[in-house]
Amino acid sequence: MSHNSVTFQEGAYIISDAHYSHLRPELLDFMRDIDAQKMRPTQLIFMGDIFDALFGSIDFTCKQNKEMITLINSISAKIEVLYLEGNHDFNIQKIFPLAKVFSIKSQPVRAVYEDKKLYLAHGDFDGDFFYRIYTFLIRSPFVLFFLKYIDIFSNHGILKKIDSHLRKKNDCKKFRGFKEFIQKRLASRYDCDYFIEGHYHQNDSFDVADFHYINLGAFACNQRYFIVKSLQDIELLKEKKYSREI
Repeated sequence: MSHNSVTFQEGAYIISDAHYSHLRPELLDFMRDIDAQKMRPTQLIFMGDIFDALFGSIDFTCKQNKEMITLINSISAKIEVLYLEGNHDFNIQKIFPLAKVFSIKSQPVRAVYEDKKLYLAHGDFDGDFFYRIYTFLIRSPFVLFFLKYIDIFSNHGILKKIDSHLRKKNDCKKFRGFKEFIQKRLASRYDCDYFIEGHYHQNDSFDVADFHYINLGAFACNQRYFIVKSLQDIELLKEKKYSREI
C-alpha cells in the first residue's frame, strides 16, 4: 500500500524499537491497555523494530508473535495506526491490513502537523552501499522463500540464532559522536521543521541545519514512548515511561 503523506494528531502515541519477543514481553501489557482503552491515544505511530523478528513471508515469525499481531489489528480497527517498517519487521502489510504501512522504500515519510512539515523514518533508509544491498536481499521474495524452508528444515535454527544474538545485545548503548554523525548525514538534505526517527536508540534531539532533529528513545530501554503535544508547547513530543499500574 502506498501513502504519500500523513497527518500528525495531537495526543498520538509514538513507539520505536520495542524489539518485542518472548525475551522482551513488556510491550504486550502496553498494547493490552490501549486495546482495552485504559490508555487512549488519538493515533498510534510505530517507528520500526517493534518486533525483534517479524518477516511477512516467514510464517513462524507470525506464529511466535500471534498475540501481539492480534492486538495491533484490533487497535487498528478503532484508531489510525501508522507503521514504518524497520530492519527487524518488514513485508508486513498483509499482516496488518488496516494499518498504513510504510516500507523502507517509502521512507522518510512526509507528515504535517498544523503548519509544520515533518519527516518520519525508522532510520536505516540511507545506509552505505553494502547495507542497501543487504536490505534489498533480505526483503526479496526469492531469498525469503528459501529462508522460510531452510528455517523449517533446520527446526527454526535461524531464528534461534537470532534469539541468541539478541540476548547479548545492548539496546541502550550510547553512540559517541552521534550529533556530528547526524549533522553530516542529514544537513541540507531535507526542507522541514522536524525530522523524527528511531533505529539508533539515543533519545536525543538537537538542531540540524534548518530543522530540529529528534532521535527517539527505544521502548526496549525503560519502556519509553512519546506523546505528540500541542505546537503551543515548547517541545513537540513528551516522553513517558509505561507502567503496568496505569
